[in-house]
Amino acid sequence: MDDLITSQFLHAGFLHIAGNMLFLWIFGNNVEDKLGHVKYLLFYLTCGVLAGLSQWYFAPYSEIPSLGASGAIAGVMGAYILRFPQAQVLTLIPLGIFITTIRVPAVFFLGFWFLQQAIYGFASLNVQTNVGMEGGGVAYWAHAGGFVFGFILGPLLGLFNDKNR
Repeated sequence: MDDLITSQFLHAGFLHIAGNMLFLWIFGNNVEDKLGHVKYLLFYLTCGVLAGLSQWYFAPYSEIPSLGASGAIAGVMGAYILRFPQAQVLTLIPLGIFITTIRVPAVFFLGFWFLQQAIYGFASLNVQTNVGMEGGGVAYWAHAGGFVFGFILGPLLGLFNDKNR
């Protein structure tokens, strides 16, 4: 159980932690504002633990260690899509050598992200064997599981109650 908590604070490199912190910065503060600091911390850590258990359930023979806050942050994203369905996300769009930005509905952005994680998760089931062969070393099931558990737990913890603060 200790590994399920401490692994949330370890990352495989700079880009891993930078990507996680970007998503936490975009989505986390709004969810924290609605839940309050203490509930948010419990929510975040619980989503991280449940995300780790999701990865273990779907990839029990994996020899790749699960590291990072991605599952917990995916839980925050699952709560965000429920609480802020009308929000817009400023998104970078590469166009060859140029980059532009557009505002995308959060429900589309996060829905697409979740669908991508689920598809890659199912695809990874085909490349796993009982000796732990995985493609890419990404914990797609932790991402998808964290998102689903955040979607479920957010309302149970009072995500829609504005008197939490």
